[in-house]
Amino acid sequence: MQKIRHTPRAATSIRELDTHHGIDPHRHDDHQIAYAGSGVLSITTDAGTWVAPATRALWIPAGTVHEHRAHGRTDLHSVGLPVHLNPLGLCAPAVLAVGPLLRELILAYTRTPEDGGPQRRRMRGVLLDQLRASPLQPLHLPAPADPRLAAVCALLYADPADQRGLAALGAVAGAGAGERTLSRLFRAELGMTFPQWRTQLRLHQALRLLAVGTPVTAVAHRCGWASASAFIDVFRRAFGHTPGAHLRELPQP
Repeated sequence: MQKIRHTPRAATSIRELDTHHGIDPHRHDDHQIAYAGSGVLSITTDAGTWVAPATRALWIPAGTVHEHRAHGRTDLHSVGLPVHLNPLGLCAPAVLAVGPLLRELILAYTRTPEDGGPQRRRMRGVLLDQLRASPLQPLHLPAPADPRLAAVCALLYADPADQRGLAALGAVAGAGAGERTLSRLFRAELGMTFPQWRTQLRLHQALRLLAVGTPVTAVAHRCGWASASAFIDVFRRAFGHTPGAHLRELPQP
């Protein structure tokens, strides 16, 4: 069994991570904001995975056991907040939209983590105000606990482009449950239908591939969309812009 590190204080810092590298499972007694100044960052807990490009930030509540993973060369900006400062009142991880002002505040605040002067305190106040105004983003991929669901989901984690239906996946995975039972489990345990979960998985994988410079057409193929146009349509509905515009929005290192 892997030992979980306990780091009481969530440091405010900047850390450079190479693609596919990360930080092993740990927990803090403070809340933490994790932001990728470049690249794409994901966190994983027992409840699933949240993913955020440089137009999003991750909220990690105090006490949450989590691990970080970088997709593309990633500058990880971490902001630690004492447990009494919870601007959104969230007790579970979440993905937040990051506009230009909030981005610059996070970058500036993490550059001088040891500065305790009045200007820095005012900066933190504005940063908290911006967090309160940040809309939540639906970028959570819940993780299955039921072994029947886990067996099916493992096939799709390994190959998001797998086009087989739920009945066929259940049979191949040896889940020991029919399509109706598996469908009910998806809704009851993961809070979404099987097609919704598979689309979310594919969007997560698409963000990771885009972060390392994979062409849009190749991303569409590797994630299971029938065409680049179908991928672009789903991506636009999920994020409000096309994959090409997404790439242009990502700050360069």
